[in-house]
Parts: sequence; C-alpha cells; structure tokens
Amino acid sequence: MMVLCLLGLSPAWVQELEGQQQLPELSAKAASRLVIYQLTPEYPVLAKVNLIQGRVRAQLVVSPEGKVVSAHVLSGDALLAAAVLNSLGKWRYRPYVGKDGPTSFGTKLDVNFQLRRTNSDLMPTRAESDFSRQVKPPEVLTRPPAPPAGADPSVRLRLLVSEEGKVIDSEVLKGIPSLLERAMKVVKRWSFRPAHWGTLSVPWYLEVDVPVDNASVHADAGSQRGL
Repeated sequence: MMVLCLLGLSPAWVQELEGQQQLPELSAKAASRLVIYQLTPEYPVLAKVNLIQGRVRAQLVVSPEGKVVSAHVLSGDALLAAAVLNSLGKWRYRPYVGKDGPTSFGTKLDVNFQLRRTNSDLMPTRAESDFSRQVKPPEVLTRPPAPPAGADPSVRLRLLVSEEGKVIDSEVLKGIPSLLERAMKVVKRWSFRPAHWGTLSVPWYLEVDVPVDNASVHADAGSQRGL
C-alpha cells in the first residue's frame, strides 16, 4: 500500500530553469487541483521481499505545459526513491497561470511505501540496514584523467545510480551548490557499474568527489559573497 500526498513547500530545486526568478510555490490544495494524471509508483519487488518500507520525499519543478521537468529526491531508501523518480515523468498537470500567464511552479511530493501485515510485531525494525549490508555499492568504471593535485577543487556529490548504471539523481554534499550543473557535466563523461544484491543489479546511492574548474569556483564564490 502506498499513500501519496503533495506538499506545497518552497522549491529550492530550480537550477535547471536558468534565467527564471524564484518559482511560485503552491499550497497542497492548489497543487492537487492541477493534477490531471498521476502514476502511482510501483512498489519494488526487492523492497517487498526484504520488508523495506518508508517515505520518499521528492522536490518537483513543473513546466508551464504541466510536465514534471525536474525531480530530486530529498530523502528516502534508494530502491523506493528510484521507483518514485521512474513514475514522475508520466505525471501531468494543468498549466499554472500566474499574473503573466502560464508559468513553471515547484512543489514537494511525499510517497509512503507501507507493507500490509496482520501482526506489526513481526515486522523487522532494521530491514533497510539489514538489506544494505548485503549490497555491493556502485563503482565508477571509467573517468577522464584526474587533474594535477591541488589544481582543481572538488564538489562532493551523492548520486543515485540506477540498476542500468545511469545517474538518475544527484545532490551536493560538500562544496558550492551552484556548481552542481558543472559537476554533473563532468559526471556525464563517467561510466558506472551498478550496485548488486547477489546477482541482481539494484539502484543505490554513491558518494563521489568531482573536480570542477578552479576559475569557476572563484567566480561563484565571489558572487555568493556579494549577495
């Protein structure tokens, strides 16, 4: 069983829409009125058999045409988070009309994955951590040659790598947040071996340090000090 609810909270995930000012935020009630079609994420089989449940929170940006153009996982188990991201591309909204006409908007989405059990006392209390100990994490297979030591700073990212070895989500853990786009351009040139649970590939999180251009770092740092 899964419970979906839209939360109208202030969107921070707006870097994909360059040149736009802060997107309008919608209340939960207002956002729900705009939904034309929503595809309920499928509960991953591996999560079911390993008794993994819990909440995934995602942040969305919806285009003026009503399509989800950006989805970022704020929290949640990797198996469940990948299922949510896979479903959001099919969601459709009626256009949100601002004072200047149709415009993009941001909102947040909570998806609660909950297993049906007649006796809750039989549910394991550490199913997620028990499963994670059995997972071989993703690995970076190839990447361009590293720059000379000390030449370029790094941005530490948390990537969500799919079972096909593709990066489907990213987050800055350390470094200047505005450098995420540049860091992801570097990551796109890398290849990954997906995580494995036994012989099965699974979506999983991976933390990596990504070198970025030194001049870009100083420029962004200077612009932030000037705010």
